[in-house]
Amino acid sequence: MVLFSIANSVTDLIQGDVREHLPLERIPLDGDVLGLGTTTSLDNGELSFLPAADGKHTQVWKCEARDGGIRALTPGDGSGHFPYVCFSADATSLRTPVDLQQLGPQENQPLQELVGRAIEQLRSEGSLAEAPIYGLRLLADWHSLVITVASKLCMGQQRRNSAIAHSAASDSTATKSIYQLLQHYRLAAEDPAKSADSANSAVPVDPTNPIDPIRFLGTSLEWECCGFWDTRPESGRVTVPVAGAHLHLHGCSTDLRHGGHLHHEHVDTRLRRLQRLVLYPLQEIQQLASDLAVEQLQFEAGQLSFSIANHGALDVSDVGVAVVIDDRYSDHRYLRLPWLAAGAAESFQLPLELSAGPHQLQVIADPEQDVLETKEHQLNNRACLQLTV
Repeated sequence: MVLFSIANSVTDLIQGDVREHLPLERIPLDGDVLGLGTTTSLDNGELSFLPAADGKHTQVWKCEARDGGIRALTPGDGSGHFPYVCFSADATSLRTPVDLQQLGPQENQPLQELVGRAIEQLRSEGSLAEAPIYGLRLLADWHSLVITVASKLCMGQQRRNSAIAHSAASDSTATKSIYQLLQHYRLAAEDPAKSADSANSAVPVDPTNPIDPIRFLGTSLEWECCGFWDTRPESGRVTVPVAGAHLHLHGCSTDLRHGGHLHHEHVDTRLRRLQRLVLYPLQEIQQLASDLAVEQLQFEAGQLSFSIANHGALDVSDVGVAVVIDDRYSDHRYLRLPWLAAGAAESFQLPLELSAGPHQLQVIADPEQDVLETKEHQLNNRACLQLTV
């Protein structure tokens, strides 16, 4: 089987406060690797996993929020730390091409319906295995296309707020209106209208309402794409957690000018035709997570020492550590870790002046529970030491 890995999830991302990251260096890019993701809030953009020019590797392209442009990411250049990314191992053995003639009419048809029809047909024929998530690659021509690029990863501190209170705005922001919060761009055929400043030359102009907030990018309408079809979209693993939102697709124009998330369900997105569609049944799924731990807690000669370790698979950033003496939380000492890589640990020594008598010292990693950890993984986030001076 081909392992499919999910670092955080779309649900985690859109609820904000994501402090877990997977570096590009930990994604194997040999062979046909399917994937998509989002870059950090400091360097906003979307990720597209497309075949490399040599045909033997996969290239990750970063789609820029500021202008809809793209650039290739290179492991080791320091730019690839992803709060959300999902990717497969080499999926070459799973390739299942779709006979496009069997799909019927394609022009102006919703892309999600076409992909769903292809999966259903191949499964009924027995040529496509059952799977919880299907990867896909496609090459498509568009009459017009709307794309979005993440320009604000933290959509508000909704996860932390929802733990203690309910907001009518939270549900809509974190689900149905998620794409309204992102930067939109439009691609369409060139309009032959003359520019007011140059009566002798045709220029590409926005073919719609001039006050439309969607910025017109140009006429690059052939797109190479990679994405996923989730049979349980409500889970929010690789798609927005909305019933019926099965398809999540990223890509780049084949002239390598533009890229982003394909807003295929947008009213102004109109398909011309599919040139290629390949499906990949992904059956083995693993969820990557962080796992902070407080270790080696001891007090000697007036000094408290301990280590904070990350036993998980994701790097963590901006993590707080609280040192509490005798349950006095109002007077606790507070430390902050700017970055702790997966598999790494950092040691601390803290001088403490304790009065004679019994004491309790407690160290808590991530006391605000900002880091996404399962309940089981949170059990080792604190350590307690009973002692007598």
